[in-house]
Parts: sequence; structure tokens; C-alpha cells
Amino acid sequence: MKTLFDKIWDAHIVQQIEEGPTQLYIDRLYCHEVTSPQAFDGLRARGLKCFRPERIYCMPDHNTPTHDQDKPIEDPVSRAQVDALARNAQEFGLNHFGMMSPKNGIIHVVGPERGLTLPGMTIVCGDSHTSTHGAMGAVAFGIGTSEVEMVMASQCILQSRPKTMRITVDGKLGKGVTAKDIALYMMWKISTSGATGYFIEYAGEAIRSLTMDGRLTLCNLSIEMGARGGMIAPDETTFAYIKGREYAPKGEAWDKALAYWKTLKSDDDAVFDKEVRFDAADIQPMITYGTNPGMGMAVTDRIPTTDGMSETEKSSFEKSLAYMGFRAGEPLLGKPVDYVFLGACTNGRIEDFRAFTALVKGHRKAAGITAWLVPGSWAVNAQIREEGLDKVLREAGFEIRQPGCSACLAMNDDKIPAGKYAVSTSNRNFEGRQGPGARTLLASPLTAAAAAVTGVITDPRELL
Repeated sequence: MKTLFDKIWDAHIVQQIEEGPTQLYIDRLYCHEVTSPQAFDGLRARGLKCFRPERIYCMPDHNTPTHDQDKPIEDPVSRAQVDALARNAQEFGLNHFGMMSPKNGIIHVVGPERGLTLPGMTIVCGDSHTSTHGAMGAVAFGIGTSEVEMVMASQCILQSRPKTMRITVDGKLGKGVTAKDIALYMMWKISTSGATGYFIEYAGEAIRSLTMDGRLTLCNLSIEMGARGGMIAPDETTFAYIKGREYAPKGEAWDKALAYWKTLKSDDDAVFDKEVRFDAADIQPMITYGTNPGMGMAVTDRIPTTDGMSETEKSSFEKSLAYMGFRAGEPLLGKPVDYVFLGACTNGRIEDFRAFTALVKGHRKAAGITAWLVPGSWAVNAQIREEGLDKVLREAGFEIRQPGCSACLAMNDDKIPAGKYAVSTSNRNFEGRQGPGARTLLASPLTAAAAAVTGVITDPRELL
């Protein structure tokens, strides 16, 4: 009578503190340059080493520029953080995939594609979107800097056990509907706090039909619903994706691992603390209009009005629309766009580039559009070129940048100017997230591609 979450969590309990937290063993710690410096300083101050350095993987991603990576980083703050990670990794004997390494990229893209993220693991990183790795059938969640230090020192962490929620999406997805649209639809329906305190398991026909890239996108956005993390039971799609990857088990170890992975599913009689169901037929291509990911709607809809809202809700809603320069009740279709961003740990994988390329093929980038197409890793970059996607994109007026977090957040050179509109495949649309005063509309790679070739917000189904 156990859920998938229960099986993995229980297998990693070192001890349960009475009326307190669980001491949980961690299989993999991922480190990037933003949240790790203080953790390393804490180890030094206490004269400690990393307990299991071979289980820690470091790489810069937030601060890396997406051009001229072979040259010193111009921004002094970004350069200092990237350099500090390299020094710390060397001093503590950790695996480090630095800039220009063929293994470098966004940490939440590299982990799965290298076979470092595997079913049944517990995985943490000082980054909220660590929930991405749950798509592989792992318990993965973001942690704070002091907790990063705790895991470095002991390979364990103290955590309160979250509640469990299952979100089932029945039926088949419609034309032009992607994993990103499923996530934005869920946030629209249950809000950005609807899963607070829960670990989500995604289930149902529509979820099983997703590729691994799609599942990674969906689990990435679990955190935007307030969840502690999200996960999908591993199946033949998962196993086929993992097999043969660099760090995946080989030979007899593969057979043994596979036998275990096949047990990683919720029992038929497992009870979740909360169950939610959606019908895939109700999901359309989505777009956000406000300043949190839950302020979304079908791309063909109109922005909601304040009817039925409390005074507090109304005040927040009107503030958000004022920032975005929109009015309640108006449609978004046909609204001019300035920037298009394809990338981030949400949509920087090869499937996202295939989708974007398929839609823009035979079209030209619209005049006045600045498009940043940023692979999530050097491996994705290489695959784009192997498949000839770069040639199709070049013919349509687009260029591929170098890997990194890029315009997802304003921590590198790729910032959206104040007042400009960006259709973005990233995960957050908070005020100033993509640059001071930037106006972000979250959407799928298909909806972003449609805006890139028309210059306005467009239903991608019209161009498919």
C-alpha cells in the first residue's frame, strides 16, 4: 500500500527523529555557482571535507554568458561566482564540468542526459527547479545553502516528510498541446499554491504519452504549483532513454538496476493525501498574462475580469495587469511581441528545438523580433547541429547561442529591457525576473515559435 514517493523515501531513511524530521540519505548532490559558495566556506570554517565527493557534481549555469564562452566573463560578479565554483570543486575533489566542457550546461538538463539522474534516487541541489529530475522516477527537490553544506558534510539531510498528491490527466492531448501547456493549465486550475506541502506524482494516459523531455518539463514546473517536488513512475520510455548514457549502469549492473526500477510504481491500493484529475481534451495551448505562472489562460481566451474576486485578490490582480500593460477582459491574440526566448531548464532540450524548428520552417523571423535560442547543454547544441536544425533555423533568420540559463533570470547578459514583451519558454514570469521592468509571457516552444515568425501572440495551431 505504498506510493512511489513512499517507496523511495523509506528506502533512504537513516533515522527518524521522534516527533522531528527524517534523516534522509542523498544519492546525488548537484551544485551550481550561485548557492554553493557559502556552503564551501562553512566546510572550511569547520575544517570538514565532503563526505562522499564522488556523489557531488558541479557546473556553472546561471551566470554563464551565451556568447564568447571561450573568453573571460566580462561581468565581474558573474566571473567571480563561476571562478569560485571551479576553485572550490578542485579544492574539495569534486566532479566539475566547467564552461566550454562538452559536459557543461544547465545542471537540470545535464543530469538526466548524462545518466547521472536515475530512477529510485534521492537528489538535491540548491535550486528550486531540482524537481525536474523527478521525471526519471526520483525524489528530487531544491534545498537551501545551509542544507547544501549539510549534504556535503554528511551525504544526509534533515527533512520533514511531505504529504503526497496524485494528479491524473486522462485521455489524449490535442493538436499543438505540449507538456508546458499541461503544466500551465494545472497552475491555472489549482493556483501557484495549490500543491503547497505536497510531493506530486503525475499519472494517466496523457502523462504516459509524454517523451522524457516532456516529462522533465512537467516535473520542472511542479515547484511553481507550490509543490515540494514532482515525479513520474519510470516505465519503458524511461528505461530506453537511460540505456547507454555515459553514467548509466552497464552490463550486469544494468540488469540489476532495471529489475529494481521496474518495482518503482505506486501500488494499486496506495492512498494519496490528495487526488486531482484533469481531462486532456480540456487543455489547449496556454500563455500567461500576469506576474505569476498561475495567471495563465488558453492562448485564444480573454484575460479574466475581476468579477467574483475579493478586494485583496482584485488589488493584486490589477497591480499585475498594470505591470504587464494589459486590461481585464481583452484578448492576447495579435498583441505585439519584442523578444522570444527558447531555452532554460524548462524547455532547453532537443525536443524543444525540434518543435520550434518544425514550426518556423518555411517562414522568416518577424521584423523587430529579437530571438534568443539557447540550448540547455553542449550535448543539446551538438545534437541540434547533427540533425541539421541549425541550418533550418538559420534560413528562417535565427541563430543558436551557447548553453546556459540565459534569459530565464536576470543573472547574466541576456536581459529583457524594461517595458519590452518576451514570449518565454522559461518557468517564471515574476516582476523583473527577466530584467528590471521586463514583461514575460510564459508559453510552450510552439507558441514561442509562432510569435517569433508573426511578431505577435499567435495560436500555434494556425501554423502547424
